[in-house]
Amino acid sequence: MWVLVNLLVMVGMLVVVPGGLRLVGEPKLDGAWRWWLVGAAPAAVSLWLPRGVVAAGLALGYLVVAGALCAYAMGVVWRAKRAWISKVAVVTALVSPGIAASALVAERAGHRLLGFEMGVLALTVAHFHFAGFAAALIAGLHRRVSPGRWADVAALTVPAGTLLVLGGYLTGEAAGEFVELAGAVVLTAGMWIVGWLTWRHARDQWHGRDSGRKRDRLTGVLLGTSAVVLVASMVLALSWAAGQATGIPHPSLGWMAATHGVANALGFAVCGVVGWRRAVRPGVPSRPIVPPGVRSRRAAGPGAPSRRAGRGTGATPRQITSGPGATPRRAGGGLGVTPRRAGS
Repeated sequence: MWVLVNLLVMVGMLVVVPGGLRLVGEPKLDGAWRWWLVGAAPAAVSLWLPRGVVAAGLALGYLVVAGALCAYAMGVVWRAKRAWISKVAVVTALVSPGIAASALVAERAGHRLLGFEMGVLALTVAHFHFAGFAAALIAGLHRRVSPGRWADVAALTVPAGTLLVLGGYLTGEAAGEFVELAGAVVLTAGMWIVGWLTWRHARDQWHGRDSGRKRDRLTGVLLGTSAVVLVASMVLALSWAAGQATGIPHPSLGWMAATHGVANALGFAVCGVVGWRRAVRPGVPSRPIVPPGVRSRRAAGPGAPSRRAGRGTGATPRQITSGPGATPRRAGGGLGVTPRRAGS
């Protein structure tokens, strides 16, 4: 099991975090993947060494770059002029690698950080790369590209669930398991909303309906895979947390690593980050993506006829705005001018 966990942690260190940094929406982080890999590469090597000074020393660089990312999150992102809901999600994403790095250094040194066993620390490293960084990042991304009530809920529940799970770790054996179960419930709800929102964008990418963009079926497949896998993997997480708290039959840790861990790392995080990197191009100012079934006037251009204009009349928008019998008010209504100005 631990070989698999180490491989998944390497995916988080070397693929998910450096790839996801360009989705934060902060220009200064677009090139951060270079210095991130400077700290992540030696830490990845440390995973395969015996615990001790050498392994901890190699992992220490990862803690340094993760600490710098935490400082940037609190010093720049939190003070930036953006909605507080977006700040919560983005800051949670950027702070999560710092928690993972702290657990990694302690585990590689053989030190029981806060009294946790080595196995718990190793799983914490994996958890905060995917359920921490990737989940909060994509939840915050939805808040930016398709703002709305459900995007707000996702951007709040994913960080809240992540923090509750962390609180369950810190609380203790008895009460902590129920706190962790509560965190799993909240996190699962938030992740399912993220999956649903991602599926909508995947469908629109497949059909080419996102803000007038060309059809991109590869992006649609990547986002669709991320959405479907996420829904299934969180069922496993919820069943495991419920079993730990109540004693009902639940998957073992080895089974969870082989199913939930692999699904979250490869299916959700990797496919999601790559898919969103394709959907939200670096260097292009982010703009809201049209929700499914809604035709945006901004995407169509000023004065574009609305599909609703001819609904129920049997006539096309063109007939309504310029056909026989159209009133001057309708003729100018699509341009935002009065009938007198339309005729002048």
